[in-house]
Amino acid sequence: MGGQMSGKIDSAVINGLISIVGENNVFTCKEELAGYTYDESVCRLPDCFPEVVVRPGSTEEVSYILRLANAHRIPVTPRGGGTGLAGGCVPVYGGIVLSLQRMNRFIELDRKNQVAVVEAGVTLAEFIREVEKEGFFFPPHPGDEGAMFGGMIATNAGGSRAVKYGVIRNYVRGLEVVLPDGRVINPGGKFVKNSTGYNLLHLFIGSEGTLGVITRAIIQVMNRPTFLRTLVIPFNSIDKAIDNVPLIFDKGILPMAVEFTTRDVLELTERYLNLTWPSRQGDVQLMVIVDSASEEELGKLSDEIADLVLENGALDVFVADTPAKQDEVLKIRSNIYEAIKKETVDILDICVPRSEIAGHVRKIQEVAKKYVLWLPVFGHTGDGNIHTHLMKAKYEDGQMVPVAMEEIRDKLEAARQELIKDGAARGGVISGEHGIGLYKKGYLPLSLQATQIELMKRIKQALDPAGIMNPGKIFD
Repeated sequence: MGGQMSGKIDSAVINGLISIVGENNVFTCKEELAGYTYDESVCRLPDCFPEVVVRPGSTEEVSYILRLANAHRIPVTPRGGGTGLAGGCVPVYGGIVLSLQRMNRFIELDRKNQVAVVEAGVTLAEFIREVEKEGFFFPPHPGDEGAMFGGMIATNAGGSRAVKYGVIRNYVRGLEVVLPDGRVINPGGKFVKNSTGYNLLHLFIGSEGTLGVITRAIIQVMNRPTFLRTLVIPFNSIDKAIDNVPLIFDKGILPMAVEFTTRDVLELTERYLNLTWPSRQGDVQLMVIVDSASEEELGKLSDEIADLVLENGALDVFVADTPAKQDEVLKIRSNIYEAIKKETVDILDICVPRSEIAGHVRKIQEVAKKYVLWLPVFGHTGDGNIHTHLMKAKYEDGQMVPVAMEEIRDKLEAARQELIKDGAARGGVISGEHGIGLYKKGYLPLSLQATQIELMKRIKQALDPAGIMNPGKIFD
């Protein structure tokens, strides 16, 4: 949708930006711009330099910047912590990168309504620290605690706890959004119910910065669970591990998180962190986190899960029952991507109905065998979000052995398309939590109906007729 952009950034535009935010918050030096050309994705396009980076300190300043950009038809790429995995904050058309890092105020914790009000640049780590200090709990945990709230909301970030507590969307009660023409709207509020017209609040959640700039949010928080316990359960096969997940739910147990991972990536991550996973058995591990208001109830839940899985193929059950043990397990699980990142070509983010997880994982195994590829896979088994890694390496004798890309490029692309199509055939989608951004947009037609994509383009045109907001993302 970037075809209508025509403006260039000249000295008059730069001076206009300086008059809005001050000289110290406008960067044009190539060395300074370099850090704004990529996110955490391993997929990277060369020469995605912005012409200028601007760091506003208020909603009013964001409004003035967008008015200026809109008048000159200059592309604007909003940017939070740069922790995304789909190229959503990469300035593919140059122009202005609008960094929200200065808008980092934790404005209010409203105890009566159990909500926090924050600016878009507040990081997940800062937010957790503030709410837990007051005895509250924020369930979503997308992974990288350097992620900022504006970006997490713009991608509808998820994380492992979504199975019980939902994703970011479930906690956003209100937003402040600056539209591409500079007008400011405030959909939602400190209330729970709302049947007042179209739900514009949810339109902006997950819109990846293509419809406007999120500057402030009202976020629901909860009373903190008193007791947590992590169970690590080894199995000899991935089928056995995944087949146990519906049995847990059928028992009426709703864990906070259910994750699975394989021995190969665990061993690599153990060495990367110099930490030890609690189980040395099995090729596949389930990690189940349960929470409860009482220690007695927590023990009962743990025993029920242990009895169930041991009857159905589990090799053992290891209990991480202290905060230190739980932190070590979670640190290993959270750093798998970092451990294998250097040989990763892409991460698939397919999400399928829970009942289809086992079938999709079997398809991954078939595709890996068919193309003679190493496709390590792990994911949020409780909510169907499966992360398959397309690798430019083999796994041999506990090591990643690089493979020349020219030997496997076509195989990797064929594998990617087969798995995306399989996810769609199972009633799933191409992205459960990373978003479409820049790098997955070419595969969107494999996941959504043409009519749905056309409706999205019409919404984009209605809100951003000049096409300046994060152009080149989600679709062209």
